[in-house]
Amino acid sequence: MQTIAVARIEPPLVEDDEDKILKIHIYLADGSHFQREAIAGLRLLDLLRMYGFPVKAECGGACVCGTCHIRIPERWQHVLPPPTDEELAKLDDIPTADESSRLACQIETTNEMDGLEFEIQPDSLVQTYWVAG
Repeated sequence: MQTIAVARIEPPLVEDDEDKILKIHIYLADGSHFQREAIAGLRLLDLLRMYGFPVKAECGGACVCGTCHIRIPERWQHVLPPPTDEELAKLDDIPTADESSRLACQIETTNEMDGLEFEIQPDSLVQTYWVAG
């Protein structure tokens, strides 16, 4: 009797990078924390607007106003693309900007950003006032 070995070939488990759902952690200066989902290819500004965060972004994301100022913790800096000269120049115009500052309109999400954390700066949020009357 002859034994025939049969190999079962399973297709490799490949995660489709285009369909990966990212978890993004958004903080406000008051300590509020929001976890939202995103896909690769969205600018952080678009993500914030999509979820209804009241970000000023007066120029609409053209990197000319600096009103989408966010801070990214140092542990995430290596994942982000470096800021362009244009972004650095605009950040220089923001008195409260530091080494962790970026503009949300200039950062496009990638799959490596799963778990990304950032804080929207108070100067970039639309202030709402209620008036009795």
